[in-house]
Amino acid sequence: MKRLIVLLIIALGFTSCSEYQKVLKEKEILPKYELSNEFYEKGIETGKNKYFRKAIRLFDQILPQYKGKPSGEKVSYMNANAHYLVGDYFLSGYLFERFSKSYPNSEKVEEAFFKSAKSYYEVSPIYSKDQEDTRTAISKLQFYINTYPDGEHFVSANEMIQELSIKIEMKFYEIAKQYHHTERYKAAIQSFDNFILKFPGSKYREKAFFYKFESAYILAINSISSLVPERLAEAKIYYEDYIKYFSGTELSEQAKIYATDIEERTNTLTEL
Repeated sequence: MKRLIVLLIIALGFTSCSEYQKVLKEKEILPKYELSNEFYEKGIETGKNKYFRKAIRLFDQILPQYKGKPSGEKVSYMNANAHYLVGDYFLSGYLFERFSKSYPNSEKVEEAFFKSAKSYYEVSPIYSKDQEDTRTAISKLQFYINTYPDGEHFVSANEMIQELSIKIEMKFYEIAKQYHHTERYKAAIQSFDNFILKFPGSKYREKAFFYKFESAYILAINSISSLVPERLAEAKIYYEDYIKYFSGTELSEQAKIYATDIEERTNTLTEL
């Protein structure tokens, strides 16, 4: 009995596959439309990507014929959502954006704006890589928030923006720190300065102030003699900026050691 059931399931599978292949090759649009809907609904019901992928192949064939027709809105939405649900976020971001432009009065337009933005959120890379997609995601999520301040996904969009903003922040910080570690101290000073201005509430704020000061200190003591006095004076200003906000920390102890050395070197130069 069990063997018979298995054979019946296999037979039904072959029948389904042959029907699908037959419809794919047909010139008539209606069978493709009906079967694409069937596979899409099966995908929604089961959560299985294989149904969405079959639906997508059919959508690709029928979308041009439904452009401008009443059913075009439904097909365009299902196609974008199918790509979204299988994790093809690069394409779903574009398709949802195109849907919202093509059907601005659709009841699905808010969802389309959000899912387009979230698609870019999903492809945002780790902070150490190029953050172009991250910036795009932030921009699109902010647009959703501005457009739908009472929207269903308002809270989620805000949370995602905060998460993505931390990536951007870390990227800026790591670039500045890389300049410092590779002994490009002028670039490090400028980068840490930009970071401090751009991210005033960052958890890396103390380190940014400290490494900016340390970069200036190392640059000063390794400069040619004619530049040393000016650069020591500049480093001292950066120390004063640092210690004004941060004292009693582990880094502040090291900063005081540098500051003492700056004072001694300055006094020696004055005596010469």
